[in-house]
Formats: sequence, structure tokens, C-alpha cells
Amino acid sequence: MDPITLKALQGAAGGGSYSGDIAVSHDTSPYISVYPWSSGFGTKYSDPSTTPTGDGQEVAFSPDGADIAVAHSTSPYITAYPWTSGTGFGTKYANPSTTPTNTAYGVAFSPDGADLAVAHNTSPYISVYPWSSGFGTKYANPSTLPASIATAVAFSPDGADIAVAYGNSSPYVIVYPWSSGFGTKYANPSSPPLMHGQDVAFSPDGADLAVVYSVTSPYIYVYPWSSGFGTKYANPSTTPGGQGMSAVFSPDGADLAVVHYTSPYVTAYPWSSGFGTKYSDPSTLPTGTGKCVAFSPDGADIAVAHDTSPYISVYPWSSGFGTKYSDPATTPTGYGKGVAFSPA
Repeated sequence: MDPITLKALQGAAGGGSYSGDIAVSHDTSPYISVYPWSSGFGTKYSDPSTTPTGDGQEVAFSPDGADIAVAHSTSPYITAYPWTSGTGFGTKYANPSTTPTNTAYGVAFSPDGADLAVAHNTSPYISVYPWSSGFGTKYANPSTLPASIATAVAFSPDGADIAVAYGNSSPYVIVYPWSSGFGTKYANPSSPPLMHGQDVAFSPDGADLAVVYSVTSPYIYVYPWSSGFGTKYANPSTTPGGQGMSAVFSPDGADLAVVHYTSPYVTAYPWSSGFGTKYSDPSTLPTGTGKCVAFSPDGADIAVAHDTSPYISVYPWSSGFGTKYSDPATTPTGYGKGVAFSPA
């Protein structure tokens, strides 16, 4: 088990003691808003002195919490900063010498923090860089590229694989071995997602891989994963209410949450090598389309970024949704598109 996952599980055992930060990327300037978090929002940190240049699409903290990266819609398409909890943004890192080729939708650090991956709109659709307090020289492209717009990217918990969700052509998901560069693409799943891939997530133990997709029910497929796709798990008996946008496993792997286009905008299930009976919807729903979902490192809270004010909704989590936390005093300025908690 990788150290970050282990820390998350230890936090869960500790009963919700997490205090850290929560970041929301959004579609209007300053494109990124970050708040202290301790069972509720603290006062928003000051904006970075150099903001991202366009719509914030997704945000990620490095595994050690020392950096924060934002994927966005305008060149250079990826912006990264040093991050210090309690202080906030440092001076923006230099742009990569070879930037992504167009709008970046997804961003992920490898579990050891040594690499940074960006999913983007035009070929090669996926760009990965060595990371050490700044961008290194982009790795060579994979020999088999994703077939179209890449919308999300995720590393497996052991860092040995990298998965990309993409749209417009089957199989809508592609996975490669990863070892400081791309290996030969794994075989496609025997039952691929039905339409445009929107997000991809590994379970904390790396034994399962979830792919969220749009347009056609059931909007989420999950596969056993062991250096390749196993036979798809049965669909949930109660599917998400609309086009899937994002999914996340809880840190202990016992739950799986999906955000989607139509009410209730977030749907969660127990998970144990298959879907359990859907949890009850939160009593206060997100106010619009769910774009991104994240659990806190201790698994005690769940956050949903969405497209209508207040743009971010967070709930206590204990095998189900608790009463929604109060909105932040200073809300994000627009459509919430990404959300991430800093590591424990």
C-alpha cells in the first residue's frame, strides 16, 4: 500500500481528525479558490499573484501537499504553485517547456509525487512531466494514443499504471503501464463504457477501476483491475440520475460516489467488489450539475463541485450523507469544476 493511502486509512481510523485545505477550480477569475478546512470552511486564502489564464477545469495537490496544480482552458493550459497550508500560494512555477496542446481537463500527480500528468483536448491528448518543484522535460508520447479528447487521468495507487478517460470513440478508456514513461497499452475491456468517458478512478487498494461516462445509462462501469481489465461488475440496481461526470472511492475503499447532470446530482454506494444499495440522497442537495467529487483524506467529509451558486457543497460522511456544512463566507466566483482536499 502506498504511503498516502496508508495515511488516509489511519486518518479514517482516527475518527475524522483531518484539518487541511480544500481547493475548488472554477470558470471565472481567479479560477482557483482555496480554503482552510476543519469540519467546515475557514477564511479563503488570498488569490495567487499570477492566476491561471482561463477556466479552471481540475485541481490537484501533490502527495506531500507542497504543490498545487490547476488544469485550465487557455495556454499554457497547466499552472502549478508551491503550496503551504496556513500561508497559501507561493510564486507560480515556470511553465513546462512543452505545454499541453490545448484545453486541459484533468491533472494528477503520481503517488510518489515524481510525475505530473495532464489530460487535454488535442493530440497527443495526454502529457506527462517529471515533477520536482517544477516541470521537467515532457515524457515521450505513448505509442498508442487515446483516440480523442482526454477528459481525465489517474495513476494507480502503486504508481505502476496510468489510466485516461476520453470521449468520442470507443472504448472511451485507455490504460498503460507506467515507469517513468508509458509502456504498451493494456488490452481494452471486453465490455467498454457505452459513451464518452468523463472520469476514471482507481480504488485505494488498486484492485478496481471505475470509469464514469455520459449520455447513456448506467453512467458508470467498474472493473476488477490487475495489470489489465477484468470482467465488468454488475451495474448498480439504482443508477446515477444522469450523465456521469466524476467518481471517487472513499479512502478505505468501502464507498463509491458519483456526481452527475441531474438531481440529486450526487449518488453514493457501498462498495465491496461490487455495488451495494444506494445510500439515501443528502437532505440538502447540491444546487446544480455535479462536476467533481472528493473525499477528505480521513473519509469523514465529501465535497461536490457544481455549476450553480454556492458552487461547492460539502457534507459529513459516515456510511451516508450528514447535514451539509455551511457555505464558505466567500464562495468561488463561478461554476465549480474541480475539487480536492490537501493530503493529511
